[in-house]
Amino acid sequence: MTLRVALVLSLSLLTGPALGQDRVDVEQQFRAWLEQTVWPRARAEGVTRATFDTALGGVALDWDLPDLFPPGTSGQTPQRQHQAEFNSPADYFSRGAVEGAAAVGRQMASRHAATLDAVEQATGVPGRIILAIWGRESGYGRVPIPNDAFEVLGTRGFMGARPDYFTDELIAALRIVEGGSVAAGDMRSSWAGALGQPQFMPSSVLDFAADGDGDGQADIWNSDADTIASIGNYLSRHGWVKGRDWGFEVTVPSSVSCSLEGPDQGRPIAEWEGMGIRRIGGRAFPEHEQQAEGFLLMPAGRHGPAFLVTPNFYVLKDYNTSDLYALFVGHVGDRIQYGSGDFAASWDDVGGLVRSDVAAMQRALETLGHDVGGADGLPGFKTRRSIGRWQEASGRSPTCFPELDLVQDLVR
Repeated sequence: MTLRVALVLSLSLLTGPALGQDRVDVEQQFRAWLEQTVWPRARAEGVTRATFDTALGGVALDWDLPDLFPPGTSGQTPQRQHQAEFNSPADYFSRGAVEGAAAVGRQMASRHAATLDAVEQATGVPGRIILAIWGRESGYGRVPIPNDAFEVLGTRGFMGARPDYFTDELIAALRIVEGGSVAAGDMRSSWAGALGQPQFMPSSVLDFAADGDGDGQADIWNSDADTIASIGNYLSRHGWVKGRDWGFEVTVPSSVSCSLEGPDQGRPIAEWEGMGIRRIGGRAFPEHEQQAEGFLLMPAGRHGPAFLVTPNFYVLKDYNTSDLYALFVGHVGDRIQYGSGDFAASWDDVGGLVRSDVAAMQRALETLGHDVGGADGLPGFKTRRSIGRWQEASGRSPTCFPELDLVQDLVR
């Protein structure tokens, strides 16, 4: 029996209020977990006792983090969450966020032109894309990184929703300190445990952090050049295709079903064009893109802009799995380099749903045989197109986006 299982069993009769009164006891169990589970693994990975004690000796549980399930609790507490990914996608593209990231990005493009050019030559990743990620993740290094990484990772490893994952990341964080590139006290992270200006998880720091200023260290906390090089290295090693764009805003006629969306339904861009899809503004698709594979992306279904995206869009999704994140990065990058404006199509005021509503729809669609990608409450492309296919099968005009009336019809 593992220590974690034993702890859960030993406190299984505690109620919520009682657990609140026993935080001191849980903290003691946390210390035992660090010693009996984390330390042996860290030692096997080459971490010294001195590093372990410096990093974790004074760490306590952060009870303010979300999605915590202390020993003695079971299951997940339902959360009624409102987020852009399943509420109104327009919220993700607020004018202030987009214009601010683009304006500062243009300043950074001038300031770091030599580094950006060198990284683009080495990796094939355009500087505008690197800048847009940097801006989104940390405001070009201007946004404070508030949390003690070891406190966050330790708490999530001990009693978070994904304990195995965060325990692995805790070990990776110890290895970073052992390597000497950053002191334990300087390991600041987000509430999710992401580190430095590019917001890498610790394992990604070990795998992808790069030295962009030639000082022999990959310092993603304090070095702009290292941050730029690290983002470029990450995208390159995740398969960025040199010379291809990320995607193009398009119009999609009603004769083309929104259920054709997804990275598993690609076809040459010229073929999409033959089906009636047109690039916004009447511009032609670049000649070198014509015979290359493209994929339909409709992040709000028929309620917002549509795009033909390239494999590079899905490389951006390797950085952050949200469709809207990848779209934000591509869009801000274009505004940085080309001065382009808003999307031509507007986002409808859709939404009003919470995550549990979307999850209920997903479970209903699964019962009908649809692959929604899991009933997680997040309307990714599999959920969107499943909605469209169900709408088509039931004689409705497909919109491919979760809406309140669809919840009421699906979930009975």
